[in-house]
Amino acid sequence: MQLDDFREVASKYKVIFFDAFGVLKNYEGVLPGVENTFNWLIENGKEFYVLTNDASRGPQELAESYYRQGFYAITPERIISSGMLAREYLDLKVNHGTVAYLGTESSAHYLETADLKTLPISQVDLADIDDINALVLLDDEGYDWNTDLNKTVNLLRKRNIPVIVANTDETYPVSKTRIAIAIGAVAEMIETIVGKKFIRFGKPDAQLFMFAYERLENVVPRGIETPQDGHVSKRDVLMVGDTLRTDILGGNKFGLDTMLVLTGNTQAKDVDVQISSTGIIPTYICESVVF
Repeated sequence: MQLDDFREVASKYKVIFFDAFGVLKNYEGVLPGVENTFNWLIENGKEFYVLTNDASRGPQELAESYYRQGFYAITPERIISSGMLAREYLDLKVNHGTVAYLGTESSAHYLETADLKTLPISQVDLADIDDINALVLLDDEGYDWNTDLNKTVNLLRKRNIPVIVANTDETYPVSKTRIAIAIGAVAEMIETIVGKKFIRFGKPDAQLFMFAYERLENVVPRGIETPQDGHVSKRDVLMVGDTLRTDILGGNKFGLDTMLVLTGNTQAKDVDVQISSTGIIPTYICESVVF
């Protein structure tokens, strides 16, 4: 395994897409020294966005979680969450009625529109579900796993409605040696039980990358000379992540160069085996984005 230098690689690109957990932060908080990396990016005219499958909170709250740790480079407009895609789908496909959800009250921020009511699954009355026109799976917290997952299954047995999974992650690390079940795994379990396929947003699916890339079309990055139409080529964008099956696979599928970092889900001792077994090959492998 050959390790690359993040600063040397990043200097070749105009725009950097970062995953959040495992790249910029971990279960202990923001990685020490990551602010120096972003100071360098800003000084060198690089644009950057955070692409996250975290739909537990809105962009403002996600940004504030960085601010509380003294890291101010990631502002709300630089955060692109899979929850945004769930909201866009509802805007286009579900224009009235009630949207039930599994998640926290904060995660329900993504569902709020002028024409749709939101209702946590805990408050759903299975005897009165005619007005429920969609279900969104947002987070692994905010409900009782026994009572409310059973209620979810029975809602879907009674009502044929679209189910949107706003976070496809199956697990997330809570320490160096332990993981927790994420909403993506819950979604797979419920799919198996009810025999239906759900609509998924988030890495590795292309929609999140497309959503971020379209944002570049409307923003002229700092110090970047672009054609008159403002177009930024995919060759100018680098995707940085810690997980082969989401960050790297998604970036590869969308046609971006990718960098795997070893500060999160993928450990140095496992890299060669995981790449060989999955066939997912990053363009670069780097110890960390911190320098």
